[in-house]
Amino acid sequence: MRIDYFMPTRVVMGENCVFENRELFAGLGKKAMLVTGRNSAKLSGAQADAEKALVANGQARAVYDKVMSNPSIECIREIVNVIAAEQCDFVIAIGGGSPLDAGKAAAALVYAPETEPASLFSTSFTSALPIVAIPITAGTGSEVTKNAVLTNHQAKNKTSMAGPAMFPRYAFLDARYLSTLSMSTTINTAVDALSHAIEGMLSTRASLFSDMLAKESIALIAKCYRRGDLERQTREELLSASTLAGMVIANTGTVAVHAMGYMLTYNRNINHGRATGLLLGEFLRFAQKAEQGKHAGRINEILASLNMRSLDEFCAVLDTLFRASEPHEHFELSELEAYAAQAVTAKNIANGIAKPNKQDILEIFVKSLM
Repeated sequence: MRIDYFMPTRVVMGENCVFENRELFAGLGKKAMLVTGRNSAKLSGAQADAEKALVANGQARAVYDKVMSNPSIECIREIVNVIAAEQCDFVIAIGGGSPLDAGKAAAALVYAPETEPASLFSTSFTSALPIVAIPITAGTGSEVTKNAVLTNHQAKNKTSMAGPAMFPRYAFLDARYLSTLSMSTTINTAVDALSHAIEGMLSTRASLFSDMLAKESIALIAKCYRRGDLERQTREELLSASTLAGMVIANTGTVAVHAMGYMLTYNRNINHGRATGLLLGEFLRFAQKAEQGKHAGRINEILASLNMRSLDEFCAVLDTLFRASEPHEHFELSELEAYAAQAVTAKNIANGIAKPNKQDILEIFVKSLM
């Protein structure tokens, strides 16, 4: 057995953990670059807590609050320019996956501002400003990964920028920040986390350590689904599950579901969590048929963590969450054929123990979306 598990981020969780652990900010630098979206960091209270901690420490700050959903390369370069102009020496990223990824990417690109788009996604970034991540959704797990997923218009897709230096130094988890989330946002983000944990178990790089974290994440999300509320305990458990799933994919990566889901997000602007949720059930049916050798039984392990008896039961839950709650998008076969042709080229495909070809991917798209 060979295992190489690496997760260097210090995770601090609890109510008011940002201000109560403000001394951790003190050692990172003199001036912080706060990277956020337009409103969510303010509405959640997370930005105010971070600013209060900095003021108490005597540290200066600048704010970039223009990160959009699915941030672009141009957005990252704009943040890098602000960091240079304001002479910031560390980054505090606050938000869902988009602001967290934007802050991490900018912190790395500060040390390589001339990196061309053609090599941006093939470079392993080994230097970055110190990063603090404060998630205000429970989904991406970006607070404990080395990746930043950006909109890549050149490739007409979403693509991952990565490197060991992009792991945040600290992740602060305070479930109070999730209290302003709607039920639909909570569902979308939770299913993204669920997909991370499940895909991690279906990765060729899965290990004893990552499986342990993945199974706990899956079980927590399933328990929260059955509870069906947005009370404090649910928010805390979803936040824990999301971070655990982030620890999983930091070491295993994702598989075909994410490669396919990016097609829906880039081309149709479908929320990332919803995109993976629409595809996850049919992909698991494909993976179950492809199980063999040492990987046989993986789907049953996933079902056991969900406390479900069959994929039919799991698919019914996903249908309830996504098909019944919102109007279902209409797709043409020719459109899905184009998505399949592009998705099959993604590196995520080779990372899975079940490796669909173009026809397999098309069938999953068709069964899921038509």
